[in-house]
Amino acid sequence: MSSHDEKIPVTSAVRFLREQTIVFTPHFYRYEEHGGTAHAARSLNISEHSVIKTLVMQTELRQPLIVLMHGDCEASTKQLARTIGVDRVTPCDEDVAQRHTGYAVGGISPFGTRMELPIYAEQTIFEIPLIYINGGKRGFLVSINPGDLMKALPVTPVHIAIPAGS
Repeated sequence: MSSHDEKIPVTSAVRFLREQTIVFTPHFYRYEEHGGTAHAARSLNISEHSVIKTLVMQTELRQPLIVLMHGDCEASTKQLARTIGVDRVTPCDEDVAQRHTGYAVGGISPFGTRMELPIYAEQTIFEIPLIYINGGKRGFLVSINPGDLMKALPVTPVHIAIPAGS
């Protein structure tokens, strides 16, 4: 399926990107439950490292936050907690993530979230020429210049990536 086969969905993320005048290219693929970034990368014939996952987490005080991470890496929650000065960071339950962002799991975008959340991005994301990030719908990614993340969102770069499966 190419990006020309479908009309661009007008998600909150797409509206946000347009309002911020961020240039993006839409990419569609057949969503697969639990397929993750590996499935998206294979479907679009791109490197999984350039597919950026949006992880919704929370501190021990249940304060929500977003972590942007390479698809082929995991986020060290211990390192993130140390970096941001909290005792513990854990992933949110799916229903909590949806309540905070307004997006279904598998379609969570950092753009146009229901609540404005602190956003922490793995610093090496900004070294890639083009990133693919969720456009607010399952099976829909947008490619953007990673520098535009900084223009559009209050992103704090962090060093918390660990190889997947570590």
